[in-house]
Amino acid sequence: MKKIINVIAILLSIFITLFSIQVYAASLDAIDITTTKTTVNPNENVTVDIEFGEELGAYTFDVAYDNNLFDYLSTEGGTANDNGTRVRVTFYDSTGGSNPRSNMSVTFKAKDVTTSNPTEFSITAEGLANPDASVTYDDISIPIIKNVVVEPKYVDYDIKLDYSGDIIKKVEKNMNLTVSSSMGKNYEHTRILAEATTPKDATVQLLATDSANLEHDIIQSGWGDAQGDSIGGKDVAKKLAVRGIFSEAGKYSITFKLIDRDDSDAVIASKTVDVTVKENATETKPNTGATENNKPSTETENEEAKPNKMPQTGNTAYKVLVPIILVLTTAFVTLRKKN
Repeated sequence: MKKIINVIAILLSIFITLFSIQVYAASLDAIDITTTKTTVNPNENVTVDIEFGEELGAYTFDVAYDNNLFDYLSTEGGTANDNGTRVRVTFYDSTGGSNPRSNMSVTFKAKDVTTSNPTEFSITAEGLANPDASVTYDDISIPIIKNVVVEPKYVDYDIKLDYSGDIIKKVEKNMNLTVSSSMGKNYEHTRILAEATTPKDATVQLLATDSANLEHDIIQSGWGDAQGDSIGGKDVAKKLAVRGIFSEAGKYSITFKLIDRDDSDAVIASKTVDVTVKENATETKPNTGATENNKPSTETENEEAKPNKMPQTGNTAYKVLVPIILVLTTAFVTLRKKN
């Protein structure tokens, strides 16, 4: 009975040893995964670089990606297979340890987008072994995540105040205030503010009516919901009809600001517009030129332009020549008869 117990103990010891070797295989602790960019614009490339921290003679890495945002381009460090959402890279050193690798990489190209898109690359691995396959490493079954953002190459917002014709003091002027961008960054809560520099003792109002038919003076209270309005996207253009009232003639400077309510009212875009206001609609410059006789130059020019005598026409010359010809003809005939 004692011999049987000893045999069972030995077998159990061997089983435990084998089980321990399988469970506690070496871990690839020094692995380091990076991306060449954290923000990627459309048509730009980004590479996922994987440093093993050890030389490996065999491995299989899976790099999962969002095919709505990326196209797979290439791999360095193994044979790649792309199924549209995951690139599987397999490597095996057929020389038995003479040509191991310490890194690999996968490159993607960002697709065209019109908004900012946070996304990630998810990396797992299996079949990891050292150059001579004497040591195997634990599979990386819990994905290693690398975050990136795919977003457009944004164009700054432009602010314009458009109107036609002259601006006359105390006469309401229709204007258009436009905030635009060919590729505007997305903001959830924005407002428009305005401040004016005026001639002495002058005032200015920029009035706009909201959807509730309430009138607002942009210079006094700004424009937009108190919490702010969203803006952003491709070829975005927000146009606001305003009515300008300027109390005095002269030069006004109005500075418009687009602010981000979610970032302590940080200024997104700013534009200063100069406006010249006239006294009246028929404002002209007086004629200050004068001649030596203190007459306006236009009168002198008109007097000099008047002729003293009327020019002779072709009919007047004909009436003078006919009698002369007749006299000469008569004299010539008379002389011939005498001779």
